[in-house]
Amino acid sequence: MRRCKRAKCYRPPRTLSTGFALVALLIAIAVIGLATAGTASVMSFERQRAAEDELLYVGEQYRRAIQAYVESTPIGQTRYPLQLSDLLKDPRYPGARRYLRSAYPDPVTRRSNWVLVPAPTGGIMGIHSASDRAPIKTQGFDRQQHAFSQKTSYAKWTFCYPECVLAPQ
Repeated sequence: MRRCKRAKCYRPPRTLSTGFALVALLIAIAVIGLATAGTASVMSFERQRAAEDELLYVGEQYRRAIQAYVESTPIGQTRYPLQLSDLLKDPRYPGARRYLRSAYPDPVTRRSNWVLVPAPTGGIMGIHSASDRAPIKTQGFDRQQHAFSQKTSYAKWTFCYPECVLAPQ
């Protein structure tokens, strides 16, 4: 809105640069949007890698706890834990005997929805994730986890004591 006191108002002459600022602003917004999308993709990748590392750590903690439970079994008692809570407080002993400090959730699904691997004689011989996502890491595992090489999903990463023979392939 222009206010003019005269009949004719002064208008600057139109040049090629009239809409240049608007076009430059639109291009800048598009570049910022693409950079933000790229950053979000990298952050998602890093989040999955961190969850994968945590899964390897937590799964190994459960495997070691099951191993300690089995190796401390009194004569005539069930060899494997009947439920994961038995690893928090062993019901076979009158005193408090713990193999895990707390029940860890599955780092990939972020819930306590572990899939239990049954032992041939009853009880639980291992766990694995309920996630069917494809892992980032496919090689370079530790000695205990060498079987995870080339597995196509986290659900195939089984943490068992002894080695899983009944694990899903």
